[in-house]
Amino acid sequence: MKTKRAACFVLLLSFLFATLSAFSADKTAMNKKKAQQALSYALGQITATAQNGKEGLFARTTEPDGSWRWVKPNDWTSGFFPGLLWLLHESSGKKQLREWAEKWTAALEDQKNNVKTHDVGFILNSSFGNGLRITGRSEYRSVLLAGAKSLSSRFNPTIGCIRSWDHGTWTFPVIIDNLMNLELLFWAAQNGGEPRFREIAVSHALKTIAEHIRPDGGTFHVVDYDPVSGAVKQKKTHQGYRDDSTWTRGQAWGIYGFTMCFRETGDRRFLEAATRLANYFLDRLPPDYVPYWDFQAPGIPQEPRDSAAGAIAASGLLELCLRTPDAALQSRYRQAAEKILDSLCSPAYLTRGTPMKSILAHATGSKAANSEVDVALIYGDYYFVEALLRYLHPERIPKPAAAR
Repeated sequence: MKTKRAACFVLLLSFLFATLSAFSADKTAMNKKKAQQALSYALGQITATAQNGKEGLFARTTEPDGSWRWVKPNDWTSGFFPGLLWLLHESSGKKQLREWAEKWTAALEDQKNNVKTHDVGFILNSSFGNGLRITGRSEYRSVLLAGAKSLSSRFNPTIGCIRSWDHGTWTFPVIIDNLMNLELLFWAAQNGGEPRFREIAVSHALKTIAEHIRPDGGTFHVVDYDPVSGAVKQKKTHQGYRDDSTWTRGQAWGIYGFTMCFRETGDRRFLEAATRLANYFLDRLPPDYVPYWDFQAPGIPQEPRDSAAGAIAASGLLELCLRTPDAALQSRYRQAAEKILDSLCSPAYLTRGTPMKSILAHATGSKAANSEVDVALIYGDYYFVEALLRYLHPERIPKPAAAR
């Protein structure tokens, strides 16, 4: 009898321990409830931003008092605020968010003719791209096609790349961020644009593999070319710690961008590149999985974090885990994305209870230039919301081109 009682007591203790462990894990690990709560908070923050928004201007970064600094339509970040409105309208169904999204998206239409920057892809894809996907409006499609043509005008066939910047002392600079803008060209080539848009995108992505990625999987931020011979003149950084360090947001752009290129082409060279960059990124993360601004920054752990880089990487990893056939990597990338999101949803990074009007805190634009250090960045908020939606609804991640 005593033995049975003892056994029952052990079973009861085991049950209670398992229940408490599950409860504890539910409170500490990423889960759908936590994601929904973060989305609800994001909805409130962006609604307040829109209510107090400035006509024809776009939120970019936070001021010392926590308010947004607003910029003109030609700023590279301008599309992310209407993009956030579209994403949150899609997830909440709120009509007012759609009306705001339409208003701020319309204010960007002239950017379809902007041939002075590669960032026309960022500007139009996040705004008109989301608008077209959600509404199907034909006028949005026309803007995107015109924007792709403007972007293609910056392509140099001798180099095989799209020129990133027209400023600075560079000759023909190509930055790793530019991978993200190729999505506009891939889309346009499949939706009534010139077939050569796809060829340009593939050429640029392959050249990025050849020149931006180091043997260890880290990346150069800027590669400067001779536009006449096509030769590499120098490999530098503009926002990272030093020329041979790996700027974390650049690495995040690479993970996301190469994964997108594999989705659009099926070319395994892009999957291999995304995998190399992802493994480098994950091998060097701190315990909370939110990166410092540069992986080789000299003052770690006192260096500023970049929550925006974490959000971009999380969104990219949630797609990459669906693309890789390696089961171990699938698990690794999924778990890493969840750990990043779990930290970003915590009081350490979410702005709840602070004067900040953003969703996330502790982002870094350019520590090297002492610009936008330990602030909020609108694109960090955008990719955070996108990553939350991808976590909750993996079916929303774009399908490979061959499956459309």
